Parts: sequence; structure tokens; C-alpha cells
Amino acid sequence: MTSHDDTAGRPPEPYDLIGVGIGPFNLSLAALADRAETVSALFLDARPEFRWHPGMLVDGARMQVPFLADLVTLVDPTNPWSFLNYLRDQQRLFPFYFGERFQLPRREYDHYCRWAADRLPNCRFGSPVTAVHWDAEERLYLVHAAGAVHRARHLVLGTGTEPVRPAAFAPLSRHPAVLHSADYLTRRRALDAARDVTVVGSGQSGAEVFLDLLRHRAGDGTRLRWLTRTRAIAPMEYSKLGLEQFTPDYTRYFHGLPADVRDALVPAQWQLHKAASAETLAEIHDHLYERTVGRPIDAEPVEILPGTAVTEAAQGPGGLELHCRHGDSGRRHLVRTDAVVLATGYRAVRPAALDPIADLIDWDEQGRYRVDLDHRVATRPELTGGLYVQNAELHTHGVGTPDLGLGAHRAAVILNAVAGKTLHPLPHRTAWTTFLPPSAPACAPPAAPGPAPAPQPAVLPRPQEGTERAAASR
Repeated sequence: MTSHDDTAGRPPEPYDLIGVGIGPFNLSLAALADRAETVSALFLDARPEFRWHPGMLVDGARMQVPFLADLVTLVDPTNPWSFLNYLRDQQRLFPFYFGERFQLPRREYDHYCRWAADRLPNCRFGSPVTAVHWDAEERLYLVHAAGAVHRARHLVLGTGTEPVRPAAFAPLSRHPAVLHSADYLTRRRALDAARDVTVVGSGQSGAEVFLDLLRHRAGDGTRLRWLTRTRAIAPMEYSKLGLEQFTPDYTRYFHGLPADVRDALVPAQWQLHKAASAETLAEIHDHLYERTVGRPIDAEPVEILPGTAVTEAAQGPGGLELHCRHGDSGRRHLVRTDAVVLATGYRAVRPAALDPIADLIDWDEQGRYRVDLDHRVATRPELTGGLYVQNAELHTHGVGTPDLGLGAHRAAVILNAVAGKTLHPLPHRTAWTTFLPPSAPACAPPAAPGPAPAPQPAVLPRPQEGTERAAASR
């Protein structure tokens, strides 16, 4: 294969695809592309090494998906970049086998991904992508990174998401005692002097931060408070049939819905992707229960307040002041606290490197990508190279978008589309649930009386197959 290293003289052969950003999803694509002899690929990341949510690798925290949701297994179980092969390389297969745990510690998942990222030859760290241009004459992307220009026929964005800070906390955006859960572990010592700490947000991150604070601040008199807008501290949906909403079948169903229906569905499905695991909530309850042995419940300086929104936050004379409103009763109250941890989630943002080609992208009415079933972004006709996104299509592909369980499948869909052929055969049906009923037959005039026909077996429609692209991208 022709070398892709940038050299003086004749331009190097362009890559078939370049991935911008190396998180778990683009790392999955890199792992699958590593064995695709007909597809040349390069993945670039500004960081010096792979890290996965380093601020949330707290002791005891576990993944919410089984270990099979690794980089490759659900598409190619024989791939050498599987988690089981990682265990074999680390000589830890038997300890894992005897452990009998389906969910991995977060620290182990991070280490597994770093193991793969350090060894994959198509991953290059310390290479920040500063700009992406489109060469209409050559019909290639020009990717500027670390003083070099790489050419590619297709581009895959895997730049991840950024922490969300609620608007009410804008006045405290630079306050040293107000941090996002993304930075929790790296800045936990900054909370040591606080005698009153408030956690905002009831998802898995909020639950893990609250539990970690309970463990580390037990018996020192610190008041710990947990606020959430949701009406209850509810567990994540984890029933077997409920989890079928994280299948390619549901993704196809969701993608086919009208845009306004999709936009209404995503927030209504918060318990599928924004709640805490039942196991973590049980650990919180068990910890609080043991702390109250021999003493009344109200002796513990702990508050859990669901259904409570922070409407305004500011620096007061004696510390931070949070103006709160209880949703059901409408009652308002003031919370005074020394520190706040915002476990308020993440959102996809458009990387600045796309600015040179922003006018060539067909944005929707809300300034978001229009994304087809192959995860290809709709573009103007003059931009003919494929532009794909990973974890930026929640509004078009539903709650499975950020889920690691669909990562390998999405990477395979993109790789097949880039190759123009099936490198990885994918299943036609992945769920028992039929998310869309068959269309009603057209009305017909009543038949003349006669003998009743023999009963026929019902025929279910096949799920949508093949690849479809939005017309606007062509």
C-alpha cells in the first residue's frame, strides 16, 4: 500500500478516511479499520494520550453496559482488539472469569481503551486538528493538524461532548468551588475545606459523586445535599425488553419519525439514558442506613431533594446561595452552601475546525446536523466527500447515540459506507420488539358470500435493510 506519510515533493496518497478525535467511538472505528485492507485510515487527537472521563474514575464505579460492549465484539468477536483479548494479553482472563461480573470497573474500561489506542498504528495523539477545508478540484478533505496537511476522501467526527453548566450557574462560571462532575476526581481536594457540599443532578454521575462524598466525608460533620429536577430518584431502565431501545432496530424506527416527534421523545426517555443504576442507588441507601445505626435518621447531615430546580445561583455574604423552586408545590427556598458539584450532563458541540466548511453543511432549522441512517451528514452538492458523525446525532438516532453498546455497530455501518461494500455483515433484526406496526391495508369492497378461506400465517415486515442516505447529501 502506498505510504501516507507527508513528504516533500509528490503529494502522498490520500487516506480513505480521517477520524477527528479519538474517544471510544472513533477508537472502535480505528480498531475495525485496522483489519480492513481495502480502507486506509488515520485518526487524530489533540491530547497526548487516550483518557476516558478521568474525572469520574472513582473507586468502585462500574460501567452501565456489559463488557461485550467493547470496541469490536458485537460486530467482530474474532477481532484482536476485543476486551477478552486484552485480558489475555494482561494475563487476567482467569481472575475475570472467576469474578463473574458482567459490568467492568470504569478504571478497567479506561485501561482497556488505552491499551488499544497505544497499539493501534492508525491512531496519532498530540495532533490537534485546527482546520478542515474542502478541495473541490481534487474532491478531497484537507485536514490541518500539528503543522501537517492530511488529505482524505471521507471525514469522521468523533470529537466527543462537552460538560453542560445550567444557565442559573452562569454567574458562578469561574468560581473555584463550583465544578462539573467531569472534573470531580481531579478537583476533589478543592472540596476538603467545604463544610456544606451540594450535588446537582440525578444521573449516574450525580449518584456516583454523592456516594463518593458520603464515603469520604463520613463522620466529619459535613452537610451533603443532593438536588435534582426529576420528581424522584429513579433507577435507569434495565429490563431486558426495555433495553431493546438500544438496538439498531429501534435506531431505524426512531430515525424514521418526524423531527418534532423525535425532539419530544428524547427528553421523555430520560430514564433510559440519564438515570442512575439501581445498584448505585442501593449502595447509597445501604451506606446511609448503616450510618444511622443507634441514632435517628435526622441526626445525619444529609439531604436528598428531588423535584427541585435551581433557578438562580450567586455568591452571597456567607457562601454560595442557590435559589430553588420545588416543582410540585411551587414552594421556593434558599440553599446556602460552600461548594457545588454540577452533575448536569454533556452535549455535542460543533468543533471549530469545521468553520471553513460550515457553509457547505446542510444544517437543520435548529443548527444541527441532518444525519442519515449511515451516520452521514447532509451537505451541499459541491461537497461530495462523506462527512460522518459519532455521538452527535441524538436528535436523529435517539437514546442509543451515546450508548457504548451501539458503538461497534455504528462504526461498522460507517466503515461499510466508506468502503462502498460490506466489510462487516450486520444482522437484519436485533430486537424481539416491533417498534412500528404494519400499515393498515386499504379498504376493499365486501366480498360475495362463499366458503371462508383457510387461515394463513401472519407475515411480519422485514426490518429496514441496506443503507439509505438523505437526498440533501447527494
